Amino acid sequence: MLAELFGESGIIVLIVVVVLLFGGAAIPKLARSLGSAKTEFDKGIDQGKKSAETDPAAASTNGTSAAASTPAEEPTPGS
Repeated sequence: MLAELFGESGIIVLIVVVVLLFGGAAIPKLARSLGSAKTEFDKGIDQGKKSAETDPAAASTNGTSAAASTPAEEPTPGS
């Protein structure tokens, strides 16, 4: 995909710029955090699909709960 946009020499330049900006030690940490973020995103998508399959009424609430629609109690004077 990147090769189509930048060409082979453009990818090499892009890699060199990334290494200069982030440093060699930070790149594995960055890749690890991106991988874990993708994994958590995929888990959330799967969980949403499963809940929509098992309880279609819950899927139509758009993630809101009933507690959000109930009014809060008014504070009592003198407390």
